[in-house]
Amino acid sequence: METEQTEKEAIRAASAEVSHEFKTLINADDLDSLKQSQHLILGRLQDSNAVLSHFNEYSEHCFSEVSGDFSRNTRLLRSMKSDLDYIFRKLRSMKSRILATYPDAFPDDSTGEVVDRRPDLEIPQ
Repeated sequence: METEQTEKEAIRAASAEVSHEFKTLINADDLDSLKQSQHLILGRLQDSNAVLSHFNEYSEHCFSEVSGDFSRNTRLLRSMKSDLDYIFRKLRSMKSRILATYPDAFPDDSTGEVVDRRPDLEIPQ
């Protein structure tokens, strides 16, 4: 029992000595300066966070106002694309029928295959 007590006292003394040595390694002014810098940085980060939160709320509000227009215009553009594709198919069909009936109706360079160079808007790039 007495050896345990002695060990505990030795450990306490060693802990106190180590603690004292650590305190002498760190300058109190440097520690205060570090704390002040950390508080300044914390304040700036909180301000930035508040600004970003406000911006996110504003962006969400703006998006909710225009999202209906975007979806409506997207549907309109897809419908227009479908209509134009139908019209061009009909025109090609009519042109081929006219060429079958009247082979010299169009100049030679207009009868070549037309390559569709329009971008496909439904494939994300």
